[in-house]
Amino acid sequence: MKIAVIGANGQAGKLIVKEGIERGFNVTAIARGENKAGAENFIQKNLYDLTKEDVKDFDAVVSAIAIWSDEITDEHKKATEFLADLLSGAKTRLLIVGGAGSLYTDNTLTTTIAETPDFPKEYIPVATSMKIALDALRKRNDVNWTYISPAGEFDAEGAKTGDYILAGEVFAVNDKGESYISYTDYAVAMIDEIEKGNHNKQRISVLGK
Repeated sequence: MKIAVIGANGQAGKLIVKEGIERGFNVTAIARGENKAGAENFIQKNLYDLTKEDVKDFDAVVSAIAIWSDEITDEHKKATEFLADLLSGAKTRLLIVGGAGSLYTDNTLTTTIAETPDFPKEYIPVATSMKIALDALRKRNDVNWTYISPAGEFDAEGAKTGDYILAGEVFAVNDKGESYISYTDYAVAMIDEIEKGNHNKQRISVLGK
């Protein structure tokens, strides 16, 4: 399995690269800075400098790009649509490291958790921006995409258990009433989806047990 991880120098990107290598995948790290991800194969490019030639030989491309803004921005949508255009019509899968804010509160799929009163105000702009990108991706039938949302608490320092719960569009909690996953277990879930998942053109979510 040949995969690329864009944003490979970020916290999630590094761990996805690591997990892929440990599983025996042929992993190429892609980042605008120098190679800090530990992959032998590396492309140093800004996202918008990537070409179809750069990504045509991969079975899957993971976008682990982190974009933070204090205001609602179209940068997430712009980045997602750029990657979708690169992979349009190809067999290559596009997997997006998503956010939890766009998960729905219940099965009516009308209200996201970012739209609830208790959602932290400082995260509303990025959650809204990421939902705009997801909504744009849902309209793309020309790309084999999967969007993976983490749990509400996404812990960069958390331990790896190798175990998680696979959920869907609705915000979920485990038997302890927690919505939690470590970055390492999220990376496990990402590589599992690439290896054996079949959630094509779907948003899924993952949380720790």
